Amino acid sequence: MIAPERIASTERLIRPYIRRTPVVEANGADFGLDSNSLVFKLESLQHAGSFKARGALANLLLRPVPAAGVVAASGGNHGVAVAFAAKKLNHPATVFVPSVASPSKIERIRGYGANLVIAGDLYDDALTASRRWASETGAMPVHAYDQPETLLGQGTVGLEFEEQDPRLDTLLVAVGGGGLIGGISAWYAGRIKVVGVEPEAAPTLTYALRAGRPVDAPAGGLAADSLAPKRVGELMLPIAQAFVHSVVLVTDDALLHAQRTLWDVLRVVAEPGGAAALAAVLSGRYRPQRGERVGILVCGGNTTAVAFP
Repeated sequence: MIAPERIASTERLIRPYIRRTPVVEANGADFGLDSNSLVFKLESLQHAGSFKARGALANLLLRPVPAAGVVAASGGNHGVAVAFAAKKLNHPATVFVPSVASPSKIERIRGYGANLVIAGDLYDDALTASRRWASETGAMPVHAYDQPETLLGQGTVGLEFEEQDPRLDTLLVAVGGGGLIGGISAWYAGRIKVVGVEPEAAPTLTYALRAGRPVDAPAGGLAADSLAPKRVGELMLPIAQAFVHSVVLVTDDALLHAQRTLWDVLRVVAEPGGAAALAAVLSGRYRPQRGERVGILVCGGNTTAVAFP
């Protein structure tokens, strides 16, 4: 279902509406590491501030949108992306977010003209409310990660990264519900090593791989608004079982350190979840082999301006 050829056709469909985000190569020594090449893909510069714009656009272009428009539940970034895509394609949108959603993401959702509703304290509370809205209004649900079109859209990140740097040995990818790593892993299909990175406070894929099925996991921590659904999606798990090499866990302190280091070294602003891939390397949770060419996906930049002393 999430085959490379379908990802390629989806990329052609959404191409007029997305940015081809830049790739920046840096020497690992700049980050206090050995001389490995680190290759950063800056999806934080994508429309709507994250890779999520790809999946949102794929949904609205591949599925018939009813007059009632679309509805989404989101910790923040998916809601921003759906609001952006709906405005771009002239559809009404309603977005449900939990109370942990960051003010910057709430402001952006409203700025794109969506009807925003705060529902409950966690992502799953917002998801329940969004499903009720869909049944009452006939709006089309756009799931943040457990929808084929979402995975196809997110898989285009892998396609684009491979075009920009076909020499990658490894790609580190942040994991929340698994749509991003599911789509990217489906694209590469084992041709490079794909490593998931999760917060210790939200180990959704770690728990799922251990159990052999999606199961509830803790859903807290610094990146709770982007990397903390209760469980990973049903659609992505078989892909992860087949093509994800491993998953590592990072602390909230490591996320903060990576966020600051991205700014100090590259002058790139990322939200904590967006810095997770770098956090794995800086904290030693993933240790590149000598000469290994490592891709670092900076997946989101929707944060309030941070002044580092």
